[in-house]
Amino acid sequence: MALTILRNNNTFTVEGKINTSTVGSFKAHFNITLNTLKNLTIDISKVTEIDVNGVEAIKSIYNNAKSWNKPFAIVGNGCKEIYEELLTQNVA
Repeated sequence: MALTILRNNNTFTVEGKINTSTVGSFKAHFNITLNTLKNLTIDISKVTEIDVNGVEAIKSIYNNAKSWNKPFAIVGNGCKEIYEELLTQNVA
């Protein structure tokens, strides 16, 4: 399934799979978007799969947001696990 990204203001709803085959365009899209917006919210409620590469891409976007001092949020089903992964990264 192709990855679809829909925008509503500064919230982007992602539909489909964030995996090895889609992670490149996902990461590029959101790094460019983060660079042009004051804040970024990614809604993953319609994501059907996130593999290790997808989680790594979200970590990368999070780290960029942090270094650029831009608010970044993930909402939707599964976001708690991703936030826990990001917190684990910050503790280590």
